[in-house]
Amino acid sequence: MTRILICRGADGEFHSFKAVGHSGFDRAGRDIVCSAVSILCTTCANALETVAGIRPRVRQEDGYLFVAIDRSNEKAQTIFQVFRQGISDLQEAYPKHIRLTERESA
Repeated sequence: MTRILICRGADGEFHSFKAVGHSGFDRAGRDIVCSAVSILCTTCANALETVAGIRPRVRQEDGYLFVAIDRSNEKAQTIFQVFRQGISDLQEAYPKHIRLTERESA
């Protein structure tokens, strides 16, 4: 199962997400759920830089991705909202393979 944690600050603004694990929907190279999660995560991280103009902090390993921003703007928040919607839609379609959690953090 892929677990995605999206964090918001006390002000309600998104500031980071973490994706951990492999979905286990199918074998490597044929896993459409893992591919969908990967493209949403990568697009979010890239768009934060190219669209919102904010260079995110990124840490990536096999089965792990952490993306965080130290400042925000309206475009960054929209990008995070679209990311959250995409992951939420995937969780609804594949509840045994994706778990989305949101929390407030400092």
